[in-house]
Amino acid sequence: MIRITDTIALEDWEVTESFIRASGPGGQNVNKVSTAVELRFEAERSPNLPDAVKRRLRRLAGRRWTKDGAVVIQVEETRSQARNREIARERLTELVLKATDEPKRRIKTGVSANQKRKRVAAKKKRGEVKALRGKLDGEE
Repeated sequence: MIRITDTIALEDWEVTESFIRASGPGGQNVNKVSTAVELRFEAERSPNLPDAVKRRLRRLAGRRWTKDGAVVIQVEETRSQARNREIARERLTELVLKATDEPKRRIKTGVSANQKRKRVAAKKKRGEVKALRGKLDGEE
């Protein structure tokens, strides 16, 4: 069980891990040992996640969200399978935790009367500067 918050905990059946061969450094070891971790979390079927959190998680997961509603996290950072497994679980926890944060509603604000006054004054001044550039009366 992975505990996210006091109210949200992910059950063991929701998270599956498979180990695959990693690319990168490791010499002959990389060809023999499956150290990379592919963690799969069945988010859409999870009874522990509220619908709002599922929607935000889907948006945050991006390409990691599959068609059948699972979040797939792949980690092959270290040569240690155990460490890669820890990193994958940490990333899943961070992702779900980020999805639990409700975004604040934006409150529309109007332009203040003073700002409108300043804008009009600036436009008027600019207009006067441009008007002075023209030809003077009596000049040809």
